[in-house]
Amino acid sequence: MQRDEESNTPNTVTRCAWAGCDPLYVEYHDQEWGVPLHDDRKLFELLTLEGAQAGLAWITILRKREGYRRLFAGFDPELLARWGESEVERLLGEPDIVRHRGKIEATLGNARLVLALQQEFGSLDRYLWSFVGGEPKQNRWRTLGEVPASTAESKAMSKDLGRRGGRFVGPTICYAFMQASGMVNDHLLSCFRHGPLAGSPAQG
Repeated sequence: MQRDEESNTPNTVTRCAWAGCDPLYVEYHDQEWGVPLHDDRKLFELLTLEGAQAGLAWITILRKREGYRRLFAGFDPELLARWGESEVERLLGEPDIVRHRGKIEATLGNARLVLALQQEFGSLDRYLWSFVGGEPKQNRWRTLGEVPASTAESKAMSKDLGRRGGRFVGPTICYAFMQASGMVNDHLLSCFRHGPLAGSPAQG
């Protein structure tokens, strides 16, 4: 992630610098990152992709996202929960995803966890959003240096998911997931997306 504080485009829009200038990254920043997400399947997809990113650049995952959706059956947890070693071996041969056995096996195991959480809490959405009290936390960062890598909330989420058998759900991964899914608004104050997601005009 770039450490510059702002990124400007020719139309003078100011955005978080980590979006860079790759059109795919810019679109993700402008349209998705930080927007509250409540669909169970999309939440499962995002948590999977954040785990897949471990050790890699997020743009790598974005470029493979359609491959993940296709090869992981649209992130249908009921279907993925029934997959086993033969599917793992097949997926290890697919270049359109990160071919890492541990991450693939974690996705199938986490699908089974999703089903258990839905059974216990009524929805994955209800469970995950409980860690922020059901409402987005509005942060007011002025510089990227202020943005934490993890928080008490992400550590609590990580600990509970891990206790339940979740994998690739460390505190940093969980915080990146919380940022992306809109559980926290970590757009900088100078970014044109902060205000709309906070429900008020952006402030410099």
